[in-house]
Amino acid sequence: MRTTVARRRVRRTVTGVGVAAAVLAATVTGCDDGGSSKAGERGAQAKPRWNPAPASVAAVGDSITRGFDACSVLADCPEVSWATGSDPAVNSLAARLLGEAQVPARSWNYAVTGSRMADLPGQLAEAAEHKPGLVTVMVGSNDACRPTASSMTSVADFRAEFEQALKGLRAASPESQVYVSSVPDLQRLWEQGKDSPMVRQVWKLGICQSMLAEPLAADTGATARREKVRARVVEYNEVLRQVCAADALCRYDGGAVFQYPFGAEQLSHWDWFHPGRDGQARLAELAHRQVTAAEPPR
Repeated sequence: MRTTVARRRVRRTVTGVGVAAAVLAATVTGCDDGGSSKAGERGAQAKPRWNPAPASVAAVGDSITRGFDACSVLADCPEVSWATGSDPAVNSLAARLLGEAQVPARSWNYAVTGSRMADLPGQLAEAAEHKPGLVTVMVGSNDACRPTASSMTSVADFRAEFEQALKGLRAASPESQVYVSSVPDLQRLWEQGKDSPMVRQVWKLGICQSMLAEPLAADTGATARREKVRARVVEYNEVLRQVCAADALCRYDGGAVFQYPFGAEQLSHWDWFHPGRDGQARLAELAHRQVTAAEPPR
């Protein structure tokens, strides 16, 4: 009888220990899960989030961002720039984001007419000195607009130069957001001006000869040349999309500029190739829509 009682006491003791151990294990596991969840939440919070209302804007790129041929022939007109211009008729991206009164003090334009992707690292280095809230990038047209189609910038070089430029910006100004415009459809611009004798004369001055040389030629060689240039622009835009997607604070326009149906009313009446005031305003509108959107374009 004593033996039986003793055995029962032992069993109860062992059972009690087992229950206590199970409770303890559950408690510890619960603590671990809670810690993991909190760590996950902290990680999610640490991921950079896009700010649709940046406090300053810097612009880099080429002649489009300088307003070339928008006000007078063969001259820059930065006051009508889609990115940082002060002309109310354009209502630039900077004016829409900052207010017209703040544009002179809180926006900077480092674009240079004739620039290619190889020039972007230097321009971004200058822009980074201001630690801008947003940097706009529009470059690539001159990489395709060369004396001949065979002299266009290779896709590999275009990618390497863009990656180098963004890497340099991140080192100098890690919190700056970047808005990247797609390269315009150069073939569409050729279609808009090719039938005008005056425009053809202007194009002979050397504007985008890879696309615009012999604008009325319809032979196989000329057609293939134009198609090659357009295909290269498409490849450039894919590079812009891919490289930008790898940067948490970079937003590509989803091809908005490439797809925009620029017509005579949007083009410079000096060269029928660069955006005029109305074209600059449309670029500003597209950019503002993308920069202030809750999600990037798909």
